[in-house]
Amino acid sequence: MSSAPLLAADRVRLYLTLVPYLLERGQVTLDEAAAEFGVTPAQMRTMVEKLTVIGLPGDSGYWQLPQEMFDIDWDLLDEHDIIEITNDVALRRVPRFTAREAAALLAGLQLVASVPAVADSGLVSGLMAKLSHGSADAPPDLLVAPVEVTEVQRVISRALHERVAVAFRYQAPDAEPTTRTVDPRQILMTNGQWYLQGWCHLRQAMRTFHLDRVSDAQLTDIPITHADAPVPTDFGSGTVSGAVTVRLPERMLPLLGGFPHEEIDRADSTVTVRISMADPRGIKRIAGRFGGALEVLDPPLARSATREWASAALDLYNVPGTRFAQVD
Repeated sequence: MSSAPLLAADRVRLYLTLVPYLLERGQVTLDEAAAEFGVTPAQMRTMVEKLTVIGLPGDSGYWQLPQEMFDIDWDLLDEHDIIEITNDVALRRVPRFTAREAAALLAGLQLVASVPAVADSGLVSGLMAKLSHGSADAPPDLLVAPVEVTEVQRVISRALHERVAVAFRYQAPDAEPTTRTVDPRQILMTNGQWYLQGWCHLRQAMRTFHLDRVSDAQLTDIPITHADAPVPTDFGSGTVSGAVTVRLPERMLPLLGGFPHEEIDRADSTVTVRISMADPRGIKRIAGRFGGALEVLDPPLARSATREWASAALDLYNVPGTRFAQVD
């Protein structure tokens, strides 16, 4: 077999791919490597032999220590025409994720895997496997439990794909359940909760629905006609929008956690904040964190909802005169 001499540029490209190829194969015959790269066995032998004069530059740039140069198993090459690299000059010293970094990425991928369209693709599971093998150490056991895709999510995902409305039973807070028909716009997560945003045929407007309150979801044959309607900026039931103003001890402000809020005033070791909420009645869920130290100031709907919730809780314990939440 004859071949034209290799140009310098071609030779450089071959070397750049030859070394990773040899490292991946471990041992390969001259004939196999030559056929893979389209050169003669003699040209391949010359290339492999020249690898042994390539390495990392020394301090002066003119010499290298033996361990800083490529080396091959000369006996295998001379006696059996087999190529094996025995020293790879730091090519294996590639950046790798630490175990903690890999665990953080794996936790995020587990969350992404709960999205219906993603869960069925198999892409996430493959990437998770690669991350597990690509970390410096084995990732620690994760504390994020895999979340199964619910039937409601699957139906809404199909509705989005097929561009049809979805019908479901919706239980809003402190209200009778209603049957809704919605042109779905998107499924999204905020504060660890899943929501559906779409055009509600009953309300004739865009609404946000908490998926935990959705049941009996079914596809319809009604084409989506309001996909371009503006999306609400707040998350929640979508039936009542606004913000809630509360007063609480300054030391307890961190308990608000990830709830978006704006500080209004500070005085006498207390702080007044405005909490963004789609439904002001939801403030009662936050009030339970503060054991009576949170005072709901505005709006009246939030105050009355919290007062009724606290009173109902006290009735369960039947403790006359106990003060639970400052809402009066």
